[in-house]
Amino acid sequence: MSITETRNLLLRSLPEAEVAHLLPLFTRVAVEKGERVIEAGGALDFAYFPESGLSSNIATAYGNRRLEVGCFGFEGMISTGVFLGAREAPHEIIVEVGGPWLRIEAGHLRDAFETLPGLRAVLLRYAHFLIMTLSQTALSNGASSIEERLARWLLMAHDRLAGDDLALTHDFLSLMLGTQRSGVTLAIQALEGQGMIRARRGRITVLDRGLLTDHAGGSYGSAEAAYEDLIGPFRNLAPPGSDDAPPAASGAQPDSHSGGDPLARI
Repeated sequence: MSITETRNLLLRSLPEAEVAHLLPLFTRVAVEKGERVIEAGGALDFAYFPESGLSSNIATAYGNRRLEVGCFGFEGMISTGVFLGAREAPHEIIVEVGGPWLRIEAGHLRDAFETLPGLRAVLLRYAHFLIMTLSQTALSNGASSIEERLARWLLMAHDRLAGDDLALTHDFLSLMLGTQRSGVTLAIQALEGQGMIRARRGRITVLDRGLLTDHAGGSYGSAEAAYEDLIGPFRNLAPPGSDDAPPAASGAQPDSHSGGDPLARI
């Protein structure tokens, strides 16, 4: 069945004529929690544009030490290497929360990148946003406490998932933060003790996004604000209330917990 609409924000930021040209080239696929979509060193045969869910970009060092260096949801795409000329993936991509994604053959995306000016402009700006995110992650890993890093990561997940309940285990968060499970447990208890979150088995609920943002400090916010500055001017969102409107970033909910997160403006 030909695809005629999408919930991915990058694609929704393109001129209508370019969207009409591109969407028939995509296939909608369902990805599941735990699925490894791309292997490190694997061929970049496809690019993906998530419409919901959450995935992680995992780097491996010294043969077995793994650390998340980026996360993706409905605001982004995987992998920028496709249109930047790379043939192999530098990292593995693992699905943390499943959902529908749009998949396009790498050759089709490269051709479209060369011929569609709107797509080229949006994707290059998105690549700059990713560089900023990676830089912010490196700074956070080197200069922030585990509690601050946890607060930042929970905010990033909250931006990309609908609702305040995040299906995240301690083991997964240990991988994301590059630390032992015991350290993650203590950090979760600290944030919970200050009323920022509530932790249950396999699930964390965001209670006060504003407090989380304050606790994350300078490790969160600059890259997210850059996304709006870079991509926002291109956006072509569906009319309010439309059935195909993209899922709101969870911080956009009109309650006392929103804390003014930048991605909520998407």
